[in-house]
Amino acid sequence: MTAPPERRAPALPDGIVAVVKRSCPTCALVGPVLAQLQAAGVALTAYSQDDPAFPPELGGALDDTALELSWRLDLDTVPTLLRVEGGVEVARTVGWSRAGWEALTGVEGLGPSLPEQRPGCGSLNVEPDRVDELAVRFGGSRLRSRRVELAALEDEVEALYDRGWTDGLPVVAPTEARVLRMLEGTDRAADEVVAVVPPDLVACTVEKVAVNAVMAGCRPEYLPVVLAAVEAACTDGFNVHGLLATTMPVGPVVVVNGPVRQRLGMNSGVNALGQGNRANLTIGRALQLVIRNVGGGRPGEVDRATHGNPGKLSFCFAEDEEGSPWEPLSVERGFAAGASTVTLFPGEGPRSVVDQLSRTPGSLVRSLAACLRTVHHPKLPLAFDAVLVVSPEHARVFRDAGWDKARLRAELAELLALPGAELVRGAGGMAEGVPAGLEDAMLGKFGPDGLLIVHAGGGAGLFSTIIGGWVNGATGSTPVTREVRE
Repeated sequence: MTAPPERRAPALPDGIVAVVKRSCPTCALVGPVLAQLQAAGVALTAYSQDDPAFPPELGGALDDTALELSWRLDLDTVPTLLRVEGGVEVARTVGWSRAGWEALTGVEGLGPSLPEQRPGCGSLNVEPDRVDELAVRFGGSRLRSRRVELAALEDEVEALYDRGWTDGLPVVAPTEARVLRMLEGTDRAADEVVAVVPPDLVACTVEKVAVNAVMAGCRPEYLPVVLAAVEAACTDGFNVHGLLATTMPVGPVVVVNGPVRQRLGMNSGVNALGQGNRANLTIGRALQLVIRNVGGGRPGEVDRATHGNPGKLSFCFAEDEEGSPWEPLSVERGFAAGASTVTLFPGEGPRSVVDQLSRTPGSLVRSLAACLRTVHHPKLPLAFDAVLVVSPEHARVFRDAGWDKARLRAELAELLALPGAELVRGAGGMAEGVPAGLEDAMLGKFGPDGLLIVHAGGGAGLFSTIIGGWVNGATGSTPVTREVRE
């Protein structure tokens, strides 16, 4: 995790220091024991987290209702008993244990009527609704991002809209406490530069990614995946600047592989490409917000898409590796089995392939090829890549016939070798097509690495999905895979 804030433990009074709270039954139980220690001549100082009049056996305690002492001591349980020498803690014990308290204080016969031990209660400084606020209040600011103060009557949701920091949907206000909590999802330094984000070529730190991950609604454990996606998007190969500037309806599609899918509860099954899963939706959204808010990629400005597509809000899903008859996409792209990766593809919205009758791989592969030929235009070969998302029911047809992914890819390539006479401009009464002179050529719809095959979707439904790509090669974009640094 990112380094925790410096707690700077305070100078404590020598002797025994006890931290208690009235609402803890064990603290109430040991009140007489604290009085017994005081009566035995022990230099005892007590602090109360919730009521300075507690414990009554001591006539009250010093006030720690602000929880600064408890936070600086990094308490997790009360009662906590400390032995202090020269203003510095040298030993501690938590809860009630007769043997532990006697060893710490040097006083025997403590609490003779009490049980031998009793567990304590949670310290107030580690309660979920307090922990982040206390870190900000007492830990000092560790963030470098500009602070934006809102007026007392200003609605934070509307304020973020007014400042142009949303994608059209409400975002979570990135308070310092929330950003600090998000940074706990990675061990990378907050000021480490992750990437230079187009189109404005702004250096983006881990902290800036965390800010946008908060706004997107991510949990801290999602942050390593978002960081990997940002790294992949901002490569020359992926060319996110060009992807923004094109008038085509494309944006980053994030495919997640490896154990991280299960740790985050990502969806690779029913409705995998749709709504409903927090990790899928917020990881993809966080990437888009980084491009918008850090890089300046806003619709109507650099983003010139004629139509766009809903996936430009977020398009992220996991591959169903466990149910797949084939090796995962990440392994096919050169990563070790068991590695967690993200693969970014420059894609349009998904389109469905319906074939509910094919029961042989020969028939089904022809259906898939016929639909793949139409990516962007049936007369435009080699210019565009695609992702073919094969559903479990369609994959079962290939599995039962013993077709591996290489066989499927080879059969598709053969079926998608297109005669130039059908593709030249004017053929079929369509002006679109390849230039004249290629009538005798055979042209593949996709290049050698231009078709990615992924297994995902619900177990019922004889459908697969095609995600068409943007212009490939040096003038466009190529898919990029990065390992997730967990």
